[in-house]
Amino acid sequence: MVRFCILVSVVLVSAYGSVLPENDLLLPTLPRPRYGQYSAVASPRGNRIVGGFEIDITDAPHQVSLQSRGSHICGGSIISPNWVLTAAHCTDGASVSNLRVRVGSTKHASGGEVVAISRIVQHPQFSYSTIDYDYSLLQLAKSLSLSNSSQVIALPEQNEPVPDGTLCEVSGWGNTQSITQSRDKLRAAYVPSYNQAQCNKAYNMYGGVTDRMICAGFQQGGKDACQGDSGGPLVANGKLVGVVSWGLGCAQPNYPGVYSRVAAARDWIRSNSGV
Repeated sequence: MVRFCILVSVVLVSAYGSVLPENDLLLPTLPRPRYGQYSAVASPRGNRIVGGFEIDITDAPHQVSLQSRGSHICGGSIISPNWVLTAAHCTDGASVSNLRVRVGSTKHASGGEVVAISRIVQHPQFSYSTIDYDYSLLQLAKSLSLSNSSQVIALPEQNEPVPDGTLCEVSGWGNTQSITQSRDKLRAAYVPSYNQAQCNKAYNMYGGVTDRMICAGFQQGGKDACQGDSGGPLVANGKLVGVVSWGLGCAQPNYPGVYSRVAAARDWIRSNSGV
């Protein structure tokens, strides 16, 4: 638990403060139990999809870039022309006046349309100590004009299961952990959903995973979301099944990525957004 608490201060400074430099260090720390090079105590989870490939926004038109003061901090998903779903740890402590979403662009820093946010609806049970209920709804200041580069993603029903081994796609502008792969353009990776009991066992020393979480990744590692991907989509069979949330390191063997399970919050999403 101490590790999670330490990481909180790093998230708030990097996402909403001004003491860190541009580029990768401006991205917020995922609440992962990871130590490393960026701090004497804790480090970000990296800063891009690891082990993935470059895609065009038309391949994932539901994807948005959540931005604070003009810089990319997290991903998100269009769930209606008026609402975006992201992670609560991306919006916790944020002022709505500083946040925007860029939609319809392969690049997080240019193109598409930048839209203001009128309201943040963060899940009231979100906890930084457990990273549970990591959901946040963003009401847009104006309705999106949908096109082939900006589309609504379907949602699962309440408690709709995702069978083990289901192939999922995770996308975002987070870290590739490769100096040869640019963070400017959208990337994606395919990862299978992971057995819940095995995932809980892997993370047992960090408090385990709850019913509001779903895990995805290969046992041997190699492909995963990373810092800067937070809040972004995990899609299976055309539905948004997860929101990038946390995990240990990036693409580490035996430690799959942990996502907020959208089906567990379906009724909450409907009651707060009408979607």
